[in-house]
Amino acid sequence: MTGARGQEAQGEVFDLGYQRYDGPREGRSRARKAMYWDGVRTVLGIGRGGRAKALPVLMFIAAMFPAVVFVIILSFAGEAADFLPGPGDYYDIISLMLFIFGAIMAPELLSPDRKDRVLDLYLVRPITSTDYVFARVLAFFTVVLALVYSGQIVLQVGLILTAADPLDFIKDNWLDIPKFMAAGVLVAAFITVVPMAVAAFTTRRAYASAFIIGLFMISWVTTNILTERQCNVEARTVDGRITFEESACKPITGDAAKWISLLNVRAIPLRASDLVFDRVETDAEPSVIASRDLHDSIPIAAYGAYTLIPIGLLWWQYRRTRI
Repeated sequence: MTGARGQEAQGEVFDLGYQRYDGPREGRSRARKAMYWDGVRTVLGIGRGGRAKALPVLMFIAAMFPAVVFVIILSFAGEAADFLPGPGDYYDIISLMLFIFGAIMAPELLSPDRKDRVLDLYLVRPITSTDYVFARVLAFFTVVLALVYSGQIVLQVGLILTAADPLDFIKDNWLDIPKFMAAGVLVAAFITVVPMAVAAFTTRRAYASAFIIGLFMISWVTTNILTERQCNVEARTVDGRITFEESACKPITGDAAKWISLLNVRAIPLRASDLVFDRVETDAEPSVIASRDLHDSIPIAAYGAYTLIPIGLLWWQYRRTRI
């Protein structure tokens, strides 16, 4: 090649010591694992400041605290403490705490990626939108399941150790373990997918959290008001004395109450848990009592709809944005 003045251009090649990568090439599986573990670390606040770790730590303490209190009472009162809740009641006790955790932490896992446009960077990796959604959902489900099981494990260990004969207690109550594990999966799956589906449609974590908490609280309060049973009191005179008798108690919404009960978002996973434990609570909230007028297949179908529809919307949202 000749320059403008007839001189030949010259160039040099420098050896900078670059070497080809000859290690294992794991492709999509490695990318999925990395995204999964990054999700777990994000939820637990690992590798971040103390403020990021505070909420997960407090939530795990809150999940186990009732079990610790029950075990302490059992250690002193023994069999006289039969009034304490058992494994079948425990998810109901910590349900509000679980919903708050899901409402706050699910947006933390998804919203920053959308807000900071980090999702575009994933295109340089051999992953698809389905890989991203699956890894994030599985990461959050793992943490929520550990949170759900933590209190139950403490309670089970306490019940065994405080029993008069631990071996006999295990023989008589060993079925509680697979029951609380199965019910825990149902509760954790619900707590995972509903908040994550909401978080997928906004880049504002505060908006997503407020919407999720509002959805749980408003549906809880409203359905209980609409399904509460009202009893009519009639005065009668018997042998010259006035007596008061209650007529049949009915919900203010009549026969529609049993269907309205399915709108109580908070009660949906707890109803599924009750079916696993074959538990019938006598002093349950009005919407739960109203739902018992339905065949068991209806609450099961409602749980499936509340779980599958959000996960479908979550997947559709990320497919639509071509991640």
